[in-house]
Amino acid sequence: MIVMIGGVKGGTGKSTLATNLAAYLANQGADVLLLDVDPQASAYKWTMRRQQRHSHAPTVNTAQASGRVFDVVRDVAKRYEHIVIDSGGHASDSMKSAMLSAQKLYVPLRPSQADLETVGEIVGMIADVRALNPTLEAFSLISLASTNPVVLEAQEARASLQEVPGLVLSDQIIRDRKVYRDAFFEGVGVVEMTHNKATPEVQLLAQEIFNG
Repeated sequence: MIVMIGGVKGGTGKSTLATNLAAYLANQGADVLLLDVDPQASAYKWTMRRQQRHSHAPTVNTAQASGRVFDVVRDVAKRYEHIVIDSGGHASDSMKSAMLSAQKLYVPLRPSQADLETVGEIVGMIADVRALNPTLEAFSLISLASTNPVVLEAQEARASLQEVPGLVLSDQIIRDRKVYRDAFFEGVGVVEMTHNKATPEVQLLAQEIFNG
């Protein structure tokens, strides 16, 4: 499976999702490559911390790419069981090229008006890419949602995304939990940390992506 975590809005938790999905797959015994096409290289740096601090943890292979990412992905797809692509928060050539090679695209969005207003742009990009990659499956995903049950932003955002053409709404919601930030700093996935509410979120999302 080649899954891409991307979007045109920054600060939506793309690198957090990509690294946690890669860690989940590695712990399932999968041969996974985390491909970072974001100039900030946040996912790549996470993998470096993982290798330095947790040398005995299940292996997450990593690489960086820019420009014609399509050619890179097609090459490494011959060598890895799964590829998780972390894309930057802007409509770069690398992002568009990566979308051409992806089987599934997940677009994380915060439950805010600023994020929802970017949906039209990403839907337009997806339509353009599908002219060359017609099998691309694209999903929106509410990310960084409040853990407070009284706050209904996530439900309201999901209602807005429900009928967006060309973009299927994921069944999952990723909450704004400190354990995600702690795991990212440590170079691990939340599935590798004990007793936290984030683990089932990642497990359910991974099952939706790779088993659905």
